[in-house]
Amino acid sequence: MKKVGFVSLGCPKNLVDSEVMMGQLAAAGYEITNNADEADTVVVNTCGFIESAKQESIDTILEATRWKSDGAASRIIVAGCLVERYRDELMKELPEVDAFIGTSQIGEILNAADETFDSRQLTISPIGNKTSTYLYDFDTPRIRATDSHTAFIKIAEGCDRPCAFCSIPGMRGSFRSRRFGSIIEEARNLGKQGVKELVLIAQDSSRYGEDLGEVDALAALIRALGEIDEIEWVRVMYAYPTHISDAFLAAIAETPKAVKYLDMPLQHASRNVLKLMKRGGTRESLEKLIKRVRESVPGITIRTTFITGFPGETSEDFEELMEFVRNCRFDNVGVFTYSDEEGTPAFDLPNKVDPRVAKQRRNRLMKEQAKISRQLNKAKVGGTFKVIFEGLSQESDLLFQGRLEGQTQEIDGYILINDMPDDLQPKVGEIYDVKITEAHDYDLIGMIV
Repeated sequence: MKKVGFVSLGCPKNLVDSEVMMGQLAAAGYEITNNADEADTVVVNTCGFIESAKQESIDTILEATRWKSDGAASRIIVAGCLVERYRDELMKELPEVDAFIGTSQIGEILNAADETFDSRQLTISPIGNKTSTYLYDFDTPRIRATDSHTAFIKIAEGCDRPCAFCSIPGMRGSFRSRRFGSIIEEARNLGKQGVKELVLIAQDSSRYGEDLGEVDALAALIRALGEIDEIEWVRVMYAYPTHISDAFLAAIAETPKAVKYLDMPLQHASRNVLKLMKRGGTRESLEKLIKRVRESVPGITIRTTFITGFPGETSEDFEELMEFVRNCRFDNVGVFTYSDEEGTPAFDLPNKVDPRVAKQRRNRLMKEQAKISRQLNKAKVGGTFKVIFEGLSQESDLLFQGRLEGQTQEIDGYILINDMPDDLQPKVGEIYDVKITEAHDYDLIGMIV
């Protein structure tokens, strides 16, 4: 039996693709191993979003080819976004790789893994149209790589937004929603497998169902998922700010199992920069949006991301962004420096910002956000919150860890648990009441009560 090892890079959406490929291979009789360096066939599922991610993908591919040259692996498959973006260049520069499959070819993994199959015969569909965008279904074999109690569900694929800095449409194709019933059936199956938390993901979750002619489909989906007995938490990631509907907010507020959490990348607050980014809006319109969200869902945690150093960003633009962050007091913020990506409208923009300046601005913004996060966390001290238990801490085997509703796995902070009732044997995936006893910039410390 051939052993296949996966290295999955990039975002959760890419991870789901890897899980689907692993599931198909396992169903066909291949053995899936967690140790890629021990595998006969190595699959590197790449990210091609920004320069740092591309470099990590290339480095990982080269490491896999070294395993092959050393005799540790006999077949190398490169998949994902980098292939979709640079297929011809990769095929020319990496003859050691046996097969390349893009994001539109996930269903071809069995052919790619078959040593008797001529990989040059793999169907290459032009990306950028709905028919070429691969969507798995509820009955597609899948091996989850997340913790047993948490699972991602990809509710749509692709994106039609014109954001000037983004290369995703060229790698993922046009926006295409999965069928409502397919998602519900997958969620039910996951619940039967012990999953407690569903994380809904897409390139643009807030547009779910629009291409199918449905209105307020995401709101209906949240409410329906909240009716599944085994599921405890339903979380939505990657919502676009112009599509935050009242129905969507009402579904979060009124569905007991919908966590009061909104991931909404804003990218900037200056009218000038937002216009250059082709995202539209103003600081004033975004502040009104934040107010509406908080009034509609009291106690909601808002996570967002920003980009510093976008071409044309002046010092005044950046100071406006700083003031915006101070005023809005977001719970969780990620900040990225602009990456010049060929093929995007931003690549040809004038007035490039010195990368050193972009980094300085990022550091200033993150420092400011750390103050805000620390203040918000300190306000939680003495309070008791529902926390999903995740077992031993990543920081110390003397502590346990968990997450409250406002913390998404891997990207937000954790609650470190240092005490609990003597007679309690907490189970991973179960939800407990935790009293917060101490607060830091991003993490909290508490005890199960």
